[in-house]
Amino acid sequence: MNIDKLERTAEAMVAKGRGILAADESNATIKKRFDTVNVINTEENRREYRDLLFNTPNMESYISAVIFFDETIHQSTEKGIKFTELLVSKNVIPGIKVDKGTKPLINFDNETITEGLDGLDERMVEYGKIGARFAKWRAVINIDDVLPSKFAVEANAHALARYAAICQKNNIVPIVEPEVLMDGAHTIERCEEVTNVVLEETFKALQSHKIHLPGIVLKPNMIIPGKLCKTQATPEEVATATVRCLLRNVPTSVPGIAFLSGGQSPEEATANLDAMNKIGDHPWVLTFSYGRALQATAISSWQGKDENRTAGQDAFLLRAKCNSAASLGDYDFSMESA
Repeated sequence: MNIDKLERTAEAMVAKGRGILAADESNATIKKRFDTVNVINTEENRREYRDLLFNTPNMESYISAVIFFDETIHQSTEKGIKFTELLVSKNVIPGIKVDKGTKPLINFDNETITEGLDGLDERMVEYGKIGARFAKWRAVINIDDVLPSKFAVEANAHALARYAAICQKNNIVPIVEPEVLMDGAHTIERCEEVTNVVLEETFKALQSHKIHLPGIVLKPNMIIPGKLCKTQATPEEVATATVRCLLRNVPTSVPGIAFLSGGQSPEEATANLDAMNKIGDHPWVLTFSYGRALQATAISSWQGKDENRTAGQDAFLLRAKCNSAASLGDYDFSMESA
């Protein structure tokens, strides 16, 4: 394990004023995005769309790293330049999603376990050869008045830790993503209660597996009410609860926390991140690792049409710029109409 390399990469991923683009949607997931604008889900259309994002002028001012899907990390621009090489030329770090999705956790109704550990060491070697410097693994935690079970939390934390150990063995920074879903009618208080348990168990597992914490990036959910909860929260309420939860559970040796958007609207995800950074200094960098919240307006502006390529890039760049400002606590809603 090259500790210096891991630390340098992790710190660069959460560099001041920059965040991570999650462009790791599976083919099935990106089909849902494309269906909203009547774009056929072909490999070429997926390549063309990612080409649009990665070639956006000045995106590197706001984006530090990009998470690829397996198909995408092997693709190239129209000019034949590998996407990984294009990003490196922009000082943007390439990474790869390595989990193979969730499966039902047997004997535990409505709970899941993430798969993909079998053969991961060998896959990590190959991804490293083609330019990946970090990886991502997502654990999914369902929440209601009873869920999650203690066993589901422990099982997913254990898998995250095993994945992180394999990453660091191969000098690849692990993004550790334990996501408490925002589906359902749970309150913000219930979200905080469950997230406390999930983060506590996650770091217990990471430390048991001797993970070098300065060489990881944490990608958690924010503390927010469920989508169906009658009482929604202000950005200030989300910020207060989220920072409180992180201070309770996340060691200061972790260099940065890059939040997932988890189904929030683009504007909500930006405002909530900004409110956290307006609270003041934190022991770790608080930034973004958004997928839909960075891309939704880009897809709707592009619509699969060549003549809309620039409009799609402009929409993506605006969201990246707004989130960069939020990561510094400098966001203002007036930026949305800039």
